[in-house]
Amino acid sequence: MFLAWSFYAHDMVNVGDDAPDFSLLDQNNNTVSGSDFKGQKVILVFFPAAFTGVCTTEMCTFQENLSMLNEANVVVLGICVDARFSNAAFAEKNGLEFPILSDYSRSTVEAYSVALHDFAGMPGYTASQRAVFIVDENGDVMWKWVGENPGVQPDYQQVLNAAGI
Repeated sequence: MFLAWSFYAHDMVNVGDDAPDFSLLDQNNNTVSGSDFKGQKVILVFFPAAFTGVCTTEMCTFQENLSMLNEANVVVLGICVDARFSNAAFAEKNGLEFPILSDYSRSTVEAYSVALHDFAGMPGYTASQRAVFIVDENGDVMWKWVGENPGVQPDYQQVLNAAGI
């Protein structure tokens, strides 16, 4: 099951762990919580910044596979530290039909241990590493990938395979 964020937040989240829960605003100002999707697999796609080339390619690749994922009862949630206004413009420009969640407080990137401090040479600015977690129907992490740097994309076929596609 999804667990509330706690003082364990800086411990690495690993396969088999309870996925840390979160409640974040999507691009349409709706509150979305991880625990809302109990009974479904959830692909959490952490990305550093809207409107950057690699992030656009990544989100569009998930959009291209969205109908196949939805048919398999798999939910995709993008998570970015950008404000929901930026995420809304990014989703609209790229035709993204899945929630892009704003982790403006950085609580979720910290809970999943994917915070990228001093991003792009900006001291004090924390973004997210590029990372993918798949949470199973019971709220446990069943698969994870964390990029070695923000320019590296996940192997999308591996993600689909891990999700049972």
